[in-house]
Amino acid sequence: MDSSSHKFYPVHGFDSREHLETYFSNKPDMAFGDDTMKFPMECLHRVFSEGHIKGDLLIDISYGSFIHLLYTASGYFKQILVLKCSEQCIMELNKWINTHTGAFDWSHIMEYIKCLEGNSDQCQDKGMTLKTAITKIMKCDIDKENLTDPEVLPPADCVISTGMLDLISKDQDDYKKNIRKFVKLLKPEGYLILIGALNATYMMIGQDKIHAFRYDENFARKVLTDEGFVIDHCAVHKKTVDSDLTDYEAFMFITAHRE
Repeated sequence: MDSSSHKFYPVHGFDSREHLETYFSNKPDMAFGDDTMKFPMECLHRVFSEGHIKGDLLIDISYGSFIHLLYTASGYFKQILVLKCSEQCIMELNKWINTHTGAFDWSHIMEYIKCLEGNSDQCQDKGMTLKTAITKIMKCDIDKENLTDPEVLPPADCVISTGMLDLISKDQDDYKKNIRKFVKLLKPEGYLILIGALNATYMMIGQDKIHAFRYDENFARKVLTDEGFVIDHCAVHKKTVDSDLTDYEAFMFITAHRE
């Protein structure tokens, strides 16, 4: 299958439950846990624990309907606002928020949190803390300059984005244009956290081959510095599993701010 036949996430979407089961579940044959869950959760715990990134509002604009990265964040922000470009992802998230029958089971994430934070009593409350912190889940339109047009959001202390730029960008110019839209969601002194898959070209979800924009660490760094950001932390985690489901070479975690 050549790249012209890949499905484009903002246009075609994908099966959000199939995505969760394939890349984020606790199934014995789910081999991506170190890459998709453990690595970014460890990075977030480290940077939030330093105490610089905190405040009133965190905006999460990530693809899919995963929430595990927000467990740690819920301890540092009064409110979390989640933006999604897929109605199906919003429905999946609302199932979890409202504890509906059939909601995706994130209980295995507690083991990661216990390893990171070491307090099992507080860990048990993390799910409810996060559900309380998420004040709104909104549809966004990545084609618009104001992603939530006509509503204008209050500027955030921090914007976190996992994989969204990878899936909504077709080329380098697209990536730069999209990151500028994300930056508009920030306060002038706010922090941007980007998590992405390096040198990926596709991701399989069921029978669908989803387009991914291929880029490397140097490109991501340069885009941020060209936009006036100072990179505070950057970590790269090489792929730990050999699979035909996706061809990324590593995961990257970057935090940056404008002086």
